[in-house]
Amino acid sequence: MKPLSRGERLPLAQYAPDGAVQAGLALQGLSLDFACFGLDAGGKLADDRYMTFFNQPESPCGGVRAGTVGGDTGFLFQLGRLPASVERVTITASIDGGGTMSQLQSGALRLVGAQGEFARFDFSGRDFAAEQAVMLGEFYRKDGQWRFMAVGQGFNGGLAALVKHFGADVADTPPAPPPPKPPAINLEKRVEQAAPQLVSLVKSAGVSLAKVGLDGHRARVCLVLDISGSMSTLYKKGLVQRFAERILALGCRFDDDGEIDVFLFGRNVHRGEPMGLGNFANYVREIIERHPLEGDTRYGAAMEAVRRHYFPDARGGERRAPARAALPVYVMFVTDGGTSDKPLTERQLRWASREPIFWQFMGIGKGKKSKSKRLANFADSDFPFLEKLDELDGRLIDNAGFFSVQTPDEHADPALYDLLMDEYPDWVRQAKGQGLIS
Repeated sequence: MKPLSRGERLPLAQYAPDGAVQAGLALQGLSLDFACFGLDAGGKLADDRYMTFFNQPESPCGGVRAGTVGGDTGFLFQLGRLPASVERVTITASIDGGGTMSQLQSGALRLVGAQGEFARFDFSGRDFAAEQAVMLGEFYRKDGQWRFMAVGQGFNGGLAALVKHFGADVADTPPAPPPPKPPAINLEKRVEQAAPQLVSLVKSAGVSLAKVGLDGHRARVCLVLDISGSMSTLYKKGLVQRFAERILALGCRFDDDGEIDVFLFGRNVHRGEPMGLGNFANYVREIIERHPLEGDTRYGAAMEAVRRHYFPDARGGERRAPARAALPVYVMFVTDGGTSDKPLTERQLRWASREPIFWQFMGIGKGKKSKSKRLANFADSDFPFLEKLDELDGRLIDNAGFFSVQTPDEHADPALYDLLMDEYPDWVRQAKGQGLIS
């Protein structure tokens, strides 16, 4: 771990070559609010949506997210997702209430990559006077690569002074957060313009969410697709593409960035580019061309990759204490067979029960947990392990649901969305009770 002094710069290529890095903020002596600003080449806020803070916990591209890092408040970065207009990302802190930065007993900004903590910038009240806000550090582009600089510059005037410094107009005090509203208020107009064929799906998903009291709920959505050879016919017939579009519509209702994350798994695990309104039409065909079908099926490896992506501080391993995040993750996990890594899969599900992530498994085949009476009556289920997994012991909360279908298009849209919301609302309530969702 490299200690950084004020003004010191650090290339990230060695520690986070893919731009996946976390910044944890450990403090004693003051209550502070944290914010990230995505800045253009002139040092001004590139877009109001690129101010990430308590009332806007994620940038529209997913490149900056509020979260936890080893138990500390912080931010999770996927710097490669940031648009070219964002040249710098500045991490700031401002006092929540009265006081000055000179009252800070100790503080540290910790940078964490896939191999653990690799840099640390320590500071304390001795570094400040009457300031009420501070620029702690910033990521910036140089020669096509991301670097980090420890800043430690104080500001008088708190958060309002910071926002004005970065080129936005605010009142002297930050406004109270507005009441929550469904993210799809402006979304349907966007869908009508960009992807009119998805409008009915988005509306159908909204009806199912309203039925269970989640019409204003926000979450990230991830689609995990089995690419074992036995899935070949389903891909060729376009059934997986159609199903992916239905999950994209659900993602639009949950998060108005209009995108879902996609992972593929067989013998190996692959993370595709997000599926969104601009690229959904031929998405599945194109991604299968890049990642052809494979032998073997490994649930556990796929689950580990998904956990590493959303909660990288645990590195896909055991999590002993609950982790909190502003937005939960809804994972739609699709497979047509069993797995060759059952012990790892069970461990992953137990470990993930301490994270704000829900796993909705769907088996394509015959099974006891099917809404089709013909399929449900089979004594020999294709999915005994998934049926067992749905009742797995040793978890903090029940973080998984399972049902089986004959084909991905077996159910009409309303029935499918009702199925997808069968167990998730109960998980949301439990996750809030355990402090997993902030």
